[in-house]
Amino acid sequence: MKKLHKLFVTSYIGPFIITLSIVLFFLVMQFLWKYMDDLIGKGLEFHLVLKLLFFASANLVPMALPLAVLLASIMTFGNFAENYELVSIKSAGISLCHLRHTGVL
Repeated sequence: MKKLHKLFVTSYIGPFIITLSIVLFFLVMQFLWKYMDDLIGKGLEFHLVLKLLFFASANLVPMALPLAVLLASIMTFGNFAENYELVSIKSAGISLCHLRHTGVL
């Protein structure tokens, strides 16, 4: 793996995990508020409610994943542009179109 690929991957992983957890949290809270009337007053145990939220979050991952990928890539490239790293990549003679064809972008 080239150094440039490692730079992109290591700077992308952090924002991806953070945005995935935030988006998943919002979707699980939306699920919880939607079915709040069905859960309150039924005498359900705490671990059963947690199990329900776990299975609901597993069902919501396909909805949260594309949004997390989009937001993390925007944050990563915004950070690169802010720190002039994209300019330094282009001044080194590497075009951004070439990076896209090699699978980095």
